Amino acid sequence: MRRTTLMITPLAAGLLATGFTAPAQQPAGTTAGTPSAQITADRPPADALQSYYRQKLDWTACGGGFECAKLTVPLDYDKPDGERIKISVIRLAATGGERIGSVVLNPGGPGGSGVEYARSAADVVSPGVRARFDVVGFDPRGVGGSAPVRCLTGPQLDAYIAADATPDTPAEAKALRQTSRSVARECRRRSARLLPHVGTADAARDMDVLRAALGDAGLTYLGKSYGTYLGAMYADLFPGKVRALVLDGALDPSLSLIEIGEAQILGFEKAYTAFLRDCFTTEDCPFAGRTVARARAETAALLRGADRTPLRNTQDSREITESIAAFGILTPLYDREAWPVLRKALAAAFAGDGTILLRISDIYYGRKADGTYSNQNDANTAINCLDHSYPGTAAAYARAARRAASRSSLFGGYISAESTPCVYWPVKPAAADRPLRAEGAAPIMVVGTLRDPATPYGWSAALASQLSSGVLLSYDGDGHTAYRMGSSCVDRLVDRYLIGGTPPAAGTRCPKV
Repeated sequence: MRRTTLMITPLAAGLLATGFTAPAQQPAGTTAGTPSAQITADRPPADALQSYYRQKLDWTACGGGFECAKLTVPLDYDKPDGERIKISVIRLAATGGERIGSVVLNPGGPGGSGVEYARSAADVVSPGVRARFDVVGFDPRGVGGSAPVRCLTGPQLDAYIAADATPDTPAEAKALRQTSRSVARECRRRSARLLPHVGTADAARDMDVLRAALGDAGLTYLGKSYGTYLGAMYADLFPGKVRALVLDGALDPSLSLIEIGEAQILGFEKAYTAFLRDCFTTEDCPFAGRTVARARAETAALLRGADRTPLRNTQDSREITESIAAFGILTPLYDREAWPVLRKALAAAFAGDGTILLRISDIYYGRKADGTYSNQNDANTAINCLDHSYPGTAAAYARAARRAASRSSLFGGYISAESTPCVYWPVKPAAADRPLRAEGAAPIMVVGTLRDPATPYGWSAALASQLSSGVLLSYDGDGHTAYRMGSSCVDRLVDRYLIGGTPPAAGTRCPKV
C-alpha cells in the first residue's frame, strides 16, 4: 500500500458508534529539479530566498481556537523569482505559560493533510506537549489547501478503485495497464506544472521556510509514517536546524517503490495473522473454531468469489469488487482499535453483504458522501512516483506483482498494483533511493512498532542506523505507529524528548499493552 498512514480513529469510533450508517471523511520526459545543497546554521539561505525566510504570517481565526495562515514559497526552488505558491498552515496556541516554540506535525501519506491532522491536536499530542508548544500543521505542497494536485474526477476514481488489480487473463491485464495509463494521462492533463515540484525534498524546504516564519531557531517536529521520510529529508538538508524530531513508524529512504510494496505485503500478512489470533478469542469472530491457515484460506476464497461476483451493496449502486473488498480488509489492520470493525465487516461479507467493507474502503481512499474525494489519492501517486525509483515497463511491474502474489496469496497483488501508474508517469523520479545521514544533527528519535503492517519495524531500525544521530525506541505492539496509541511508556519517552531534548537510551523497548 503506497500510502503509509491514515486516520483510523474515525473508522474505529465513528463506524462503531453509528452502527455503520455513514462513512468517515477522510510534460512526458520532464525531469524534476535536484535537491538543493544542505543549508545549515553556518550556511544561511541564498539571497534569492531571503524574502521567503523573512515573511510574516498573517494569522486569522479559523474555528475551535485555531488560527490559519498562508505561507508563500517558490514553486521551483531553482527559480525562486518565478511562480509562487501558497502553503496552508494552522496553529493552536500553547496552553501553558512556559512556551518553548512550535511543534510541527505531519500525519503521513503521502497526501495526508497536516491542517486536518492538527485539528485533532488533543488526540495527536499529549497535554504536556500542548502546554509547552504551539501545535502547527501544514498541508505539504500538492496536498489539500496547498496547490493541490488534481487528476481523477469522483466517477473516474470510483472506476479506478474498483478495477481488477489481480488480472487472471490477458484481457484483464490489458485493462489494468490501460487504467494505470489513464491515471498518469489525467494527472498530466490537469496538473502538469505542479508534478515536477511536489516531491518530499521540496516539501522539506517549505518546512524550513515555515520554521523561520514561526520564529523558531530549530525545528521541533512529530512525523508519523511517511512523515518520517519528510522529517529525515529535512534533517539531511538542514541538520543544523534540528531541535527535536520524532519519526514514528519510519519509512526506509533507501528503498525503491517496489521494495516498499514488498515489505508492506509481509507486514500486512503478519498483521492479519495477529488479527486472526485475536479474533479467535472474541465472541463475534467469524472464524470461530478455525485455525489461522483455515481462516486465511476462507478469506482468500471470499476475495476470489468477489472477483467472480461482486458482493452485495446496500448503500449505493457501486459494485463491491475484489479490489474494494481487499482494501476493506487491509485498512483496519492499521489500528488494533479497528479490529472489531473488521470482524463485523468479514461476518457480513461471508453472508454476501460487502457494504461495511465498501465503507471502510471509502475511508481509506478519502471518498465523501457526495461521491467526491479529497485529493489524497492524486497527491499520493504524484509524490510517490517522484520520490522513488520504479521499473520502467509494465512487464517489469507484472513480474513484481507475480512475485508479490507468490509471497502473499491474500494481499500481494492488490498492494503491488497501486504503484502501476508510475510506469506511465510524465515526470522522472527526482533522485535515487538513498540512505539519509543528517550529519551533524542533534539526536533524532525514531519509534518502531514490532508488528506495524504499513511501516514494518525493520524500516525504523534501518532509518535509526542510517541517521548519524538516530536513536531507536522499540514498542512491542500491533498497528501502525506508537505515540498516543495506548502505550504510556512510549508517550512518556516521546514527551520527555520533545520537551527537554533527552532521547531514550539505546536499546530501549516499551512493553506490550
